Amino acid sequence: MIEWLLQQRFVRFAAVGAAATLMQFFLLASFVELLSFNKVLASSASFSLSAGVNYWLNYHFTFASQASHRQTLPKFVLVALVGLAVNTGSFALFVVFLHYLPAQCIATGITLLSNFTLHQYWIYRSDK
Repeated sequence: MIEWLLQQRFVRFAAVGAAATLMQFFLLASFVELLSFNKVLASSASFSLSAGVNYWLNYHFTFASQASHRQTLPKFVLVALVGLAVNTGSFALFVVFLHYLPAQCIATGITLLSNFTLHQYWIYRSDK
């Protein structure tokens, strides 16, 4: 039963991540193509802006958290900062060899499992 619950949460987590990622990619392309931002800066900014949507959807939809935002938000911010570092570092590495969109796809994939683990076992954990 617990394994099934984890699988369901992972599916919801991935769906929420996909929604936030779509927002991130839209912002990334807008920053690069319309505003001529540096690609690494655009990736970092778009990741940061999509994090708020990610938090809200995970809090309510993925984990249906009963914990207060006072408890969860500081943890989320810390995890988002770790994710930002992983995203930015990965992106900066891969954008040297690839177009910025595939580089962002790889950078996004690298953060998925570590972020889920931190969300599941630290941010939204219930101490009941």
